Amino acid sequence: MESVLIIILTGIIVYLVVLTYYLNRYKILMSKLVQNPGGENLADILRSIVSKLDTDRENIDQIRKEISRQAQLSLKHVQKVSLLRFNPFSDTGGDQSFVMAFLDADDSGIVLTSLHNRGQSRWYAKSIVHGKGLSHELSNEEIKAIKIAHEGHVKH
Repeated sequence: MESVLIIILTGIIVYLVVLTYYLNRYKILMSKLVQNPGGENLADILRSIVSKLDTDRENIDQIRKEISRQAQLSLKHVQKVSLLRFNPFSDTGGDQSFVMAFLDADDSGIVLTSLHNRGQSRWYAKSIVHGKGLSHELSNEEIKAIKIAHEGHVKH
């Protein structure tokens, strides 16, 4: 009976020695895993990552707000441009005269007209608000240039 007890105790001791060996290997492996060369452990690294993540979220929110603000501002920039050449005088040659429309998203902006006649050119500028002349009547060519700019086509 004693020999059976000695065999069982020896088996338990061998099992505990093997278990201790693997536990120590696991402990060394885990300490290498969680300990970086800078001296921080895994918990410190994770806290740092979470803190950075919070900062990044705040920065992303600020960037989104700025993009939205810039999108609203860009609606007032020139977005629609057209150029229409024409001949206002039937007795002279070529389409030397032209109209250029520069409009924003609301079809507001300016129309520049250049009338060319026998060695001289005259330029006219008119303000446009929502596709209509503000203080001056628009010519047919100017109305057509605004329409072309609104539709997004450039016609030469």
